Amino acid sequence: MQTLLRKHWHSMPSQEVGSLLDSSFEKGLTSKETADRQERFGPNALTAREEVGPVKRFLLQCHQPLVYILLIAGITTLLLQEWVDAIVIFSVVLVNACIGFIQESKALKAIDALSRTMSSEATVIRDGVKKVIPASELVPGDIVVLISGSKVPADLRLFHNRELQIDESMLTGESLPVEKTSDTIDQDIVLADRKNLAFSSTLVTFGTGKGVVVATGNDTEIGRISQLINAAEVLETPLTRKIAQFSHTLVYIILGMALLTFLVGALRGQPWIEMFMAAVALSVGAIPEGLPAAVTITLAIGVTRMSKRNAIIRKLPAVETLGSTTIICSDKTGTLTQNQMTVQEIYAGGTHFTVSGIGYQPEGHIRHAEKPEEDGRSPALDEILRAGLLCNDSNLLCEEDVWSVEGDPTEGALLVSAKKAGQEMDKTVKEFPRIDSIPFESEYQYMATLHKTPSNECVVYVKGSAESILSRCNQSVNPLGEISSFDKEKIHALVEQLAAKGLRVLAFARLEMGSDARSITHDDITRNLTFLGLQAMIDPPRPEAVTSVRNCHAAGIDVKMITGDHIGTAKAIAEQIGLDQFGVHQEGQILSAIQGKDLASLDGEELIQAVKNNSVFARVAPEQKLRIVEALQSQGHVVAMTGDGVNDAPALRRADIGIAMGITGTEVSREAADMVLTDDNFSSIESAVEEGRGVFDNLIKFIVWTLPTNLGEGLVIMAAIFAGVALPILPVQILWINMSTAVLLGLMLAFEPKESGIMQRQPRDPKVSILTKPVVMRVLLVGFLLLFGSFALFKMVLQQGGSLEVARTVSVNVFVFGEMFYLFNCRSLTRSMFAIGLFSNLWLIGGVLTMALLQVLYVYAPFMNKMFQSAPLGLKEWAWILAFSFMIYTIVGIEKWIRFSSNKIGKMS
Repeated sequence: MQTLLRKHWHSMPSQEVGSLLDSSFEKGLTSKETADRQERFGPNALTAREEVGPVKRFLLQCHQPLVYILLIAGITTLLLQEWVDAIVIFSVVLVNACIGFIQESKALKAIDALSRTMSSEATVIRDGVKKVIPASELVPGDIVVLISGSKVPADLRLFHNRELQIDESMLTGESLPVEKTSDTIDQDIVLADRKNLAFSSTLVTFGTGKGVVVATGNDTEIGRISQLINAAEVLETPLTRKIAQFSHTLVYIILGMALLTFLVGALRGQPWIEMFMAAVALSVGAIPEGLPAAVTITLAIGVTRMSKRNAIIRKLPAVETLGSTTIICSDKTGTLTQNQMTVQEIYAGGTHFTVSGIGYQPEGHIRHAEKPEEDGRSPALDEILRAGLLCNDSNLLCEEDVWSVEGDPTEGALLVSAKKAGQEMDKTVKEFPRIDSIPFESEYQYMATLHKTPSNECVVYVKGSAESILSRCNQSVNPLGEISSFDKEKIHALVEQLAAKGLRVLAFARLEMGSDARSITHDDITRNLTFLGLQAMIDPPRPEAVTSVRNCHAAGIDVKMITGDHIGTAKAIAEQIGLDQFGVHQEGQILSAIQGKDLASLDGEELIQAVKNNSVFARVAPEQKLRIVEALQSQGHVVAMTGDGVNDAPALRRADIGIAMGITGTEVSREAADMVLTDDNFSSIESAVEEGRGVFDNLIKFIVWTLPTNLGEGLVIMAAIFAGVALPILPVQILWINMSTAVLLGLMLAFEPKESGIMQRQPRDPKVSILTKPVVMRVLLVGFLLLFGSFALFKMVLQQGGSLEVARTVSVNVFVFGEMFYLFNCRSLTRSMFAIGLFSNLWLIGGVLTMALLQVLYVYAPFMNKMFQSAPLGLKEWAWILAFSFMIYTIVGIEKWIRFSSNKIGKMS
């Protein structure tokens, strides 16, 4: 039996399926068979995923090289009874861990969400009796009864259906309900076209059916996706990769400097305990203690900014990842499109009409295609619009000025087109009351309704597929609504032209019946219908999506469409949106597209080339979405993937940035994603990318600002040991400098507004390190300036008879005020603070003023003098400190102007 679960059930006759599963379609399984199979196959449920506990998640916040050095330094100072130093160090570690834990406490719950999508109950036939049982008790071979509104409880091979339609969008991406059949289907057909199967967790929207269970639990398509989610590797983000690389480099440099300092001092005969403390001081000074907290807080500010632009961030590093994105793989329906079917073209009475307006808002006009200045009203047009309004089971609703459709989206589009021409549903239904109807059936491909006319005659209106309707017509109407000849071949050609544009085409016809007609049957409308015309519709692209795609292209970001819809529709929308205006397509090449079945046969380099050269991927299976993402990542791309269905969850988790839909998305997709769009709009992704770039800019600014201080502090310690003189700054003073300035000065850079032209840059190369050559040069320049200033003024104060405490206080203030002046250089890495606006970041101004007041307290408050071994200064010392700090600002400003004015070297970021 286990081997049977892997068969191609859709390609086998239903009776053969029942035979292989030892099941009777009439009586179902017996109680004994059910018990045996439950023991053999287990419950119809998905295997739960093991969660990471809160304690472990908290400890993982400290799993960073820089934090390890801080912890070692803290333990060492504790053992040496340097209580103030130890308390400050451990406080830094604790605060950073708490911030990270709070922001990232919500772990992935994708598998739990998948389990909740399993239907709680199922109607089955067992021992010849229909009964309702918990869905978890289903076994292969059970006979399940499906009705409208129910969830499919397991994977079924259908053997009976009546007008059965199932919404499979959450699994396949198909935007419209699928009309099911019980006929045998070719073996190689893709998942979305296996119309004789019903898949677990999908929703029955119309009709009834019966099927035999062919897979349960983890063996279902939903179960297979859950395994893909578990197997999908969660990649580090570009930021975490860069910070990790940067941290490891910094660790080696710091340890090397500390070891060299210890050895030099020891060889000079100085006490090894003093040298060890000097090495600890150097390590503490060289470590940017504020960096982990700065990264977390800067990202958290980015989260707040993005939430105001309809993007909710679930995982903190995703903020920066968006700024690194090189390719966005977007779903079509609802993200790039309105998710509202709209009639765009009408053919009636031999005349072609265009329809303006999009979505369910009944605003727009119907015009002659060839004479758009003329009103499009004609008897033939009125008749086809009336047919679409009456042969219809849906309703057009308006609540608080928001229009929506209750029922089938396609029928809703027909109601809107009629309303645009002034036909009101209530009035028309009253004038043409319905007597009888034939619901849509996939076997016949049409729907028909019988109505009484105002003249007391009876008329049948029919709508359906062009093939079904045209074969039943022998005449048509002219523009005046009069009977005329019928050119079937011409209409077929027109249908093909409309379909080539990605439009869904419905044909309409009518049949005159006697005044005493009371009912209609399929036999009544097999022939002699009068062709009324065609209505062609599409789910139109969002206007803002067109602009956003264009902006993404300008920012060097390619956009690819991955959808479950048909390739013709997908290509038409892609061309309207402008996906053909990027990369290889800029040279005038035709927009390239590929279907899932063709993608399935590719592997290795062929797959990579196909993914690279195609902009549209249609009718793709869940594992193919995952392969597309992996192929793009293998080329070094940072990939953002959007999705709303269960089928998208594995790819969302694997992508560098997974983006789920907040309105139409399933809980599974939202839990697997890094970011959720509250408005399901592609333009919100562009906004989030812009914010992400701004976040990374601000992080680079913080790093460029903080590293010179750490370098200068380390060099001061080394210089003092090498020269055999007293330390110009003590470890506890270094901690004061680092933590107070990081909070009051450095973190204020997180509030810097985005610089102009940020979306005209090319994406950052993911392989480029944070420590680029311009960054290193800037850090070295300012670091050595701080070394020179602090050491020189330290020696000058001592030579002029000042105490060691006064000299050290001067050195500390050289660092603090040097950082303060240098901070204004770091507001932009390319322009002066006057070019970006002196008061455009009031947080920074407030931080500078607060830091200055705090430093005055550090110098003159007795309790601060006692705690940090500082001493009051005179005006002469302050003049030297401020003059040197201004000199740093001036030198860096000149260096910036020389480096960037010619645009020969490029931007630091």
